[in-house]
Amino acid sequence: MAGKYTKEDILRIAQEDNVEFIRLQFTDVFGTLKNIAITADHLENALNNKCMFDGSSIEGFARIEESDMYLYPDPDTMEIFPWRPQHGRVARLICDVYGTDGKPFEGDPRYVLKRAIKKAADMGYTLNVGPECEFFLFQTDENAAPTTIANERAGYFDLGPMDLGENARRDMVLTLEEMGFDIEASHHECAPAQHEIDFRYDEALRSADNIMTFKLAVKTIARRHGQHATFMPKPKYGTAGSGMHLNLSLSKKGKNIFQDPKDEYGLSKEAYWFIGGIMKHMKGMTAIMNPLVNSYKRLVPGYEAPVHIAWSSRNRSPLIRIPSARGEGTRVELRSPDSAANPYLAIAVALTAGLAGIEEKIDPPAAVNRNIFEMSERERKRSKIDFLPSNLLDAVEALEKDKLVMDALGPHIAPLYVSAKKREWAAYSEQVTQWEIDRYLYKY
Repeated sequence: MAGKYTKEDILRIAQEDNVEFIRLQFTDVFGTLKNIAITADHLENALNNKCMFDGSSIEGFARIEESDMYLYPDPDTMEIFPWRPQHGRVARLICDVYGTDGKPFEGDPRYVLKRAIKKAADMGYTLNVGPECEFFLFQTDENAAPTTIANERAGYFDLGPMDLGENARRDMVLTLEEMGFDIEASHHECAPAQHEIDFRYDEALRSADNIMTFKLAVKTIARRHGQHATFMPKPKYGTAGSGMHLNLSLSKKGKNIFQDPKDEYGLSKEAYWFIGGIMKHMKGMTAIMNPLVNSYKRLVPGYEAPVHIAWSSRNRSPLIRIPSARGEGTRVELRSPDSAANPYLAIAVALTAGLAGIEEKIDPPAAVNRNIFEMSERERKRSKIDFLPSNLLDAVEALEKDKLVMDALGPHIAPLYVSAKKREWAAYSEQVTQWEIDRYLYKY
């Protein structure tokens, strides 16, 4: 499929719009956005895939002896930053990472997703993804360092003056729209200082790129308002955490194949199998969907985040929900991912598991259309409802045992990710927290 921009288009746009700096962006294994900045004079060289960087400087990319890598810009991702000066403007291009042998680098998360997308394409499918990204807006201190102070008590759908982030959120929406986003809704979330901005679904790769751009824009505009935007899953005890629900649907020849008006739930057999594949491999995927020690402070009962591996067409307590829209709007909402997840890897493993469900015709268990948190342990066992991993170590060990998910990550990322997350858990386990001091110091 032809892209919307050619190299010549990019050079022309840069000249006509007075672009002087271009940020060549890419994402590391752990979901952190990186970039190399070049001047407009070197743009043509970059578009010819001649921009080299030291991969050994990026955690998880390469060893020193094989560190030379190249950035291949994707012309369709050309975007001018609205928040930069009008004279001497700054644009960005999202890049794929290649080795000196001219082959895609297997440690590039964008390549991992492209590989999964090709698998879907070979089966005749296109994956559409609609993310719901939640975040917190906190005050900064006198040194502009972030705090967890909000000084507001607003809740779901509250508005100013209770919602102290309303002005910043409005500017975020306007900025994102200027960058080509189709913003469907924005509102205050349930926790004080928590917000959500929803943008229209798109094909998988574009949606992953959009999530990375969204995070950058939100953080940048928050800073302009003297606030700090964080996608940390659970920054405060006793309130809800931030999720990144993924609404997934497969299309074939332009038609949503998850729909079947004759079915009880309006779902096709492919939709059921897709759900079945995700549920079968959910434990193995959790370390990707919920990548931090802190992620598992969100996955606890009482705050609307899922704890159980189940699906429903009605309530929000299970892992997977089927939103009420039917026909072309039929989709599967995966509710466990949080906002710290690397979107390329999260979407890649979800797609891989769903496709495996279709290939193997994995039927999911019966829908659970009641609040799982109110069910007894016996009722849950009778309904064959399992739990998500309860901490990062359990999740990583489940990942290691799931060959499908490990293979989806690939031979470079899979062992590296497992090793890094085990080190993260070990470092956390050695800490002495304030909770321990408060609970034990006097008593013992």
